[in-house]
Amino acid sequence: MMRIFPGGAREILTIALHFFDISCQTAGMKPEIGYVSSTYVQLLFDYIEQQGMKAATVLGRVRPDTADGLGRTAMSEWRSLLERAAQALQDPLLGLHVGQTISPAHIGVLGYVILASANLGEALLRLQHFYRLVYDAEPMQIRQDGEDITLHWGVDHGRPGQQVDACALAALVQFARDITGHTANPSAVIFVNPEPDDAAAYRDYFACPVLFEQPGTQVRFPMKYLATALRQPDAALLGILEQQATALLNRLPDADDFEQQIRRAIARLARSGTPGIEQVAAELNTSVRTLQRRLAERHLQFQLLLDDTRYRLAQDYLADRRLQLSEVAQLLGYSEQSAFNRAFRRWSGSTPRVWRQAL
Repeated sequence: MMRIFPGGAREILTIALHFFDISCQTAGMKPEIGYVSSTYVQLLFDYIEQQGMKAATVLGRVRPDTADGLGRTAMSEWRSLLERAAQALQDPLLGLHVGQTISPAHIGVLGYVILASANLGEALLRLQHFYRLVYDAEPMQIRQDGEDITLHWGVDHGRPGQQVDACALAALVQFARDITGHTANPSAVIFVNPEPDDAAAYRDYFACPVLFEQPGTQVRFPMKYLATALRQPDAALLGILEQQATALLNRLPDADDFEQQIRRAIARLARSGTPGIEQVAAELNTSVRTLQRRLAERHLQFQLLLDDTRYRLAQDYLADRRLQLSEVAQLLGYSEQSAFNRAFRRWSGSTPRVWRQAL
């Protein structure tokens, strides 16, 4: 039976009941929600194998299915895959490096829609319109800022982290360079994330000023680039491809907070032991079969959500030094400290004690 914690720990227990509302406010952020396409996830698999390693072994999962063009991976899992690969390859700049290997196939039919556009301006408008096919998270806004055209993403749907953002912006810039014959260099690149240790690598790749810890994520291009003709325009093919892209877009499920409902239920139940899918289904007033069906529709796996939610909770708890390690383990539903240690090492590559000391 779990013992009654002292006053400070009791406050943390209360926080656990509202994890996604309170912990993210404390951190100045919201939990990331959304998905990336399975074709985009293939980018990481291809990169790892280019390094002479087996991607399935490094990532602990097989390649995602891209047969129907609608396969999706939760943003939280995409972040975990990048972080796991960065650790395995000992590459803190992994996201930046992976993004540079983008090809049209990695963004599915949208890649070929862009490729067949007449100029960069048309390509950007089509990217905005069909954006959800590849990156169904924070909406992309296009606006004019003086002599620049700015692609902007806010933080309403969370901040998935440096590896995710670096991969996305590097891929976008690389794709723009490829389709214009390497003439479309950005005038500025802006991240919401803290400045990394090797910020010079970002400036070298983007070949422009790169800012960090800003209110939003942005890529700016000079307005004059919008008229730049692309290398493979094809008006007839473009019409066919746009019809395919529109059909796929119409088949995407509406955005909802289903994933966050599950995470909040896990956070509430964790203090009483490891939450199983049966307990979470009961918490959400639904059947296990219905919950499994809804997870499958969104290409989500319950065990991955459980692990990722516990990992995030563990990071918050470990940051509060009022809590002993044994209390953190109990708050996460582990009856033994050793079980928590093993799980945390699997998530982060280090023990809870070492991770806390590194703070």
